Amino acid sequence: MAQRDGIAQPWGTRTPYGPGEAWPVRVDSHLAEGLEPADVDRWVRSAAVLHSNGDGLDIAVKDGRIAGVRGRADDRVNRGRLDPKDLFGWQANTSPDRLTTPLVRRDGELVEASWDEAMELVVEHSKQLLDEQGPSAVGFYTSGQLFAEEYYTLAAIARAGIGTNHLDGNTRLCTATAAAALKESFGCDGQPGSYSDVDHADVIALFGHNAAETQAVLWSRILDRLDGPNPPSVLCVDPRETPVARAATLHLAPLPGTNLALMNGLLHEIIEHDWVDHDYLERCTVGYGDLEKMVADYPPERVAAICAVPEAEIRAAAELLGSAERLLCTVLQGFYQSHQAGAAAVQVNNLNLVRGMLGKPGAGVLQMNGQPTAQNTRECGADGDLTGFRNWANDSHVAELAELWNVEQSKIPHYGPPTHLMQMMRYAENGTLRFLWVSATNPAVSLPELRRIRSILTQDRLFLVVQDAFRTETAELADVVLPAAIWGEKTGTFTNADRTVHLSEKAVEPPGQARPDLDILLDYARRMDFRDRDSAPLPQWHDAESAFEAWKRASAGRPCDYTGLSYEKLRTVSGVQWPCNDEHPDGTERLYSDGKFFAQPDYCESYGRDLVTGAPMEPVEYRAMNPDGKAMIKAAEYLPPHEVPGEDHPFALITGRTIYHFHTRTKTARAAQLQAAAPESWVEVSDVDAKRLDLHEGNWAEVTTRRGRIHARVRVGGIREGVLFIPFHYGYFDTEDPAGRDGDRAANELTLTDWDPVSKQPLFKTAAAAIRRSASGRTTASDSIAAGRPRNGVEEDLTAAETKGGAR
Repeated sequence: MAQRDGIAQPWGTRTPYGPGEAWPVRVDSHLAEGLEPADVDRWVRSAAVLHSNGDGLDIAVKDGRIAGVRGRADDRVNRGRLDPKDLFGWQANTSPDRLTTPLVRRDGELVEASWDEAMELVVEHSKQLLDEQGPSAVGFYTSGQLFAEEYYTLAAIARAGIGTNHLDGNTRLCTATAAAALKESFGCDGQPGSYSDVDHADVIALFGHNAAETQAVLWSRILDRLDGPNPPSVLCVDPRETPVARAATLHLAPLPGTNLALMNGLLHEIIEHDWVDHDYLERCTVGYGDLEKMVADYPPERVAAICAVPEAEIRAAAELLGSAERLLCTVLQGFYQSHQAGAAAVQVNNLNLVRGMLGKPGAGVLQMNGQPTAQNTRECGADGDLTGFRNWANDSHVAELAELWNVEQSKIPHYGPPTHLMQMMRYAENGTLRFLWVSATNPAVSLPELRRIRSILTQDRLFLVVQDAFRTETAELADVVLPAAIWGEKTGTFTNADRTVHLSEKAVEPPGQARPDLDILLDYARRMDFRDRDSAPLPQWHDAESAFEAWKRASAGRPCDYTGLSYEKLRTVSGVQWPCNDEHPDGTERLYSDGKFFAQPDYCESYGRDLVTGAPMEPVEYRAMNPDGKAMIKAAEYLPPHEVPGEDHPFALITGRTIYHFHTRTKTARAAQLQAAAPESWVEVSDVDAKRLDLHEGNWAEVTTRRGRIHARVRVGGIREGVLFIPFHYGYFDTEDPAGRDGDRAANELTLTDWDPVSKQPLFKTAAAAIRRSASGRTTASDSIAAGRPRNGVEEDLTAAETKGGAR
């Protein structure tokens, strides 16, 4: 077990291996200063919670406090390795500014209250609105960091208790397109591939997936293959020169918003050169003819002009993909948060289907997740989908769920598609949604067009409940704040991006009066006196393990079948991939290895949508198109983005992540090493553009769009000409303006209100922007939260939104 410099060496040392070999073990750890392994009182089983990779780890406990972590050598995901956020992020648990008591708003200020006082306010407003307006007045917005047991409980409360259609997760911001693309191609969510495909692939293609920073341990696995014998070729599609791009065999840097055109061009070349598995297409798919006809209009010369990528590079990339014997494709935010996101992601599925690269070692597709428990949000139904990958448009599926919860089928809203987050914001804006419960997420920093979001969240007619561990920018705007326990302080399961389920055990007590999210939700349900048809309490479970057993029953017979899992099993096996049941007692490494899909009309999770308009397909139409439940190849025409660079705003602006922070830095900024490694935001500019505009490394710059402006330090290089990049993590909680009312720092001050028609995922990579040198900005890196000194912001003349009591 080695303590390493997780900042200077984010991917650690190399352990090379060849194709078909087992990935060697390398155990990473980090303990509190001065603590030795022999000093640890006990080690508690868990997994990583600050990215979607799902690294298995143990939590060190000393004197009742979390004191470090170590990787688990026997874990199927990481073989002992840890990401920088794994190594240091645990320190947030002991941060002195944890929320330890409920807060309620009185006379415009948040003040301490008892749990009874806080919950009585929440229940009073819930009952009043249900009486006055009905379930449509109430909405819930959750996270990608809770446990499966908590998501399932929230889904039961929202659907069977309240009866509202307004339930979504912040996975809408990062993985909604992953789910949508999988449904469009395979009839159901669930990753076909596995991380172990890295061990076998001879070509790995990463489409908009900066794995080096979003999934550092997965990138370590790829680097180890690259350092070993017979390394794979790597294709990177990204407008930035990321670590992935620098290691790639070939790097394509298309203009933002042109991903679909590029994919159509690559498929054109693959079909033109007949790098096609016709037998697989005949046996396992429908729709190939439509794709062949569509991509005929996208020869390399046309695509090169649209994407501003050399024609020769398009041809070379197609040949690399077309000649692969074992092709692994991954996709993430570079596609999911950009124009025509759903259609572009589906084309990656098409690539694997056309080549017959599915269901065998090294041949697969991973539509990646961005958050650690995003998969659970989707499986359990806390993202708006129907619990257990059931189909909203299939009455028999709704009846199954009603039977599980022992409620009338009419109680579960299924009169139309579930309300996605951006539509919920619109309903709150116009006053029809009047109660919003936000748990473990921070929309006041993470959503697009923040000026508008602040104006919505501060409306007097909206009752805002925030359930969190810290006073986030969103908590500062709340009417009630409920202090929550976090990872390491409660027990539950969570599932990573390749369907691997881990158990996270309670290691220490939460601080003060903080409670596990599950306990808070069940307390609310009991106070609301939700009942099933037999007048028994709803939900019918009472703690984490009983909730897990209930979730298993809900998953039985569905693609995400957990019935072969138990807490006892997960305490002995470090990571099991679903489906895990009688047929697959040890889990399932890859889906669709038999050429059979979850797409049968009576079983599928979705009947699909038109990839351009988002219009839903009718059940009868689906049955006619795909009566045998095969994989579906769907084509789409490229259309220009809604907002394009012009004379006043000549740059394409994209946002994204850095390896040292997660989401809105709520936890990572409270780990001194991570905050010191990336203490402030920046704007990345190409060398050519920087020279033309007289911008130099470290200059303050003002970046503007039609929605606002921010100030950030300049970083020169590492991005294609005509494009700007800003990390989205940086908000205001560690400034003199913790609510962000005078916002001039968060990247989402600049992004636009627009979303993909298929997945309803907001588009953070399509804004048109301008940049110029600025004389001043927020103070520099040394003023970190760890130093306890707030940054001073540049004053901005903003008209405050109408606020509650004028005090927000």
